[in-house]
Formats: sequence, C-alpha cells, structure tokens
Amino acid sequence: MRRNVPMNTATLHQQQRDWVERVAPRQPDEPPIVFFDGVCNLCNSSVNFLIKRDRHRRLRFASLQGETAEQLYQQAGPLPEDGQFWSVMLWDERGLCDRSEAALGIARHLGGLWRLATIFRIVPRPIRDAVYEFIARNRYRWFGKKETCRVPTPAERGQMLP
Repeated sequence: MRRNVPMNTATLHQQQRDWVERVAPRQPDEPPIVFFDGVCNLCNSSVNFLIKRDRHRRLRFASLQGETAEQLYQQAGPLPEDGQFWSVMLWDERGLCDRSEAALGIARHLGGLWRLATIFRIVPRPIRDAVYEFIARNRYRWFGKKETCRVPTPAERGQMLP
C-alpha cells in the first residue's frame, strides 16, 4: 500500500521550516531536549542508544506526544501536516532543528568521537534530509510501532521529561 505523497513537497518543507523557526532557542544553561516519536520502535531504540552514550547526562528526552512537547506547540502551533517526517527534533541554545540537522546536533552534544559525525554537514542538507525522510517515511513498516509511548526506567527518569 502506497502512502499519499503531498503534491507540492517544496511547499510542505517550507511550512515545516517556518514552524521550526517559530520556536525560540533554549537558554545556554538549559539542557538540550531530544524530541522523539514515542510510539516508534526505531526512535525508542535510538533513545536507548543515546542514553547509554551520553556519559555526562547532558541530553534530556521527551516524546512528541508528551507534555513537554506542548511547550513547542504553544510557541509554534500544531505540527504542520505530514507528520511522518517528525521522528526526531533537537531543541537547544541554537533553537529547534529537525531531520538531519537534529541528528548532527545530537552528535555534537554527545561530544567525544561522536562529534566527528558533524563532518556530514559537508553533504548538502537537501541530500541529508532526503535520506532522513526516506527512513522516517518507512520507520513503522521496517521497525514497527508501539501502542503507547515508552515508560522510562528508574535510572532514566532524570533524563526523561513528561
């Protein structure tokens, strides 16, 4: 079964970029927040991966379906249509970023050798985002979907936001 594809992808991408730019940056002393699709198995596995590698516990995590994400929606309004691309976002002192920029920003915050991943910024963003969108569009089919958002373990509670 083929999903409906928006007729004008460029217009959709512009609406999504405009939405991202309406969110004010976080203060430098506030920890960065990684927003993820709480029912996506790939996204939850990615969060588990990041929690294990965030040795300094810099990152905080919040489901796009949760209360913390409501702060974004209050600033910028509801997510634009075609939410299949909204599987990860990073909200930090630089503002809100999505798609491949979010992934590279997360690597920057992990520090250490992970910071080397930012070399992929030499690849033009439209190409990076096309790869991201291909994975995001197929994530439920390839990795499955949960009925409910993940529940943090007691050890994760300090990093997981409602």
